[in-house]
Amino acid sequence: MKKYSQETVVGIFVLIGLICVAYLTFKLGKMELIGGNYYELSAKFESVAGLKPDSSVQMAGVEVGRVKAITLDTKDFMALVTMKIIKGVPVQEDAIASIKTSGLIGDKYVSITPGGSDELLQPGDFISDTESALDIESLIGKYVFGSMDKEDSDK
Repeated sequence: MKKYSQETVVGIFVLIGLICVAYLTFKLGKMELIGGNYYELSAKFESVAGLKPDSSVQMAGVEVGRVKAITLDTKDFMALVTMKIIKGVPVQEDAIASIKTSGLIGDKYVSITPGGSDELLQPGDFISDTESALDIESLIGKYVFGSMDKEDSDK
């Protein structure tokens, strides 16, 4: 009889351990079982250079979501960014989505600037006003080669 009670106690501890491992797997892996606590919004950008899935989505410097996926819209040949926004965070119909860089050469993230409209975007809607990422490499290239052309024309 004592042997069966010890086996039962060990079995319960093993079961609790497996439940804890499963919980940590979902929590640390940022997986969601049924929908999670998010709703999806999408936006189209001309360029999303440097932006990656799971990048931050911020509003007023506060993280309000994550980038879920980045795909190419083959009709417009624009980047389609799907974002997961925390439920309860309203996004106005005339909000502007921009791709920003944290620091000089830091990570890219999506910044949502609130609009003034009373109409709110619903899950699955598009943010129509967007600003693509600033391409620092091409900007530096234009400055360097632009100033060299100016010097050559002076000679």
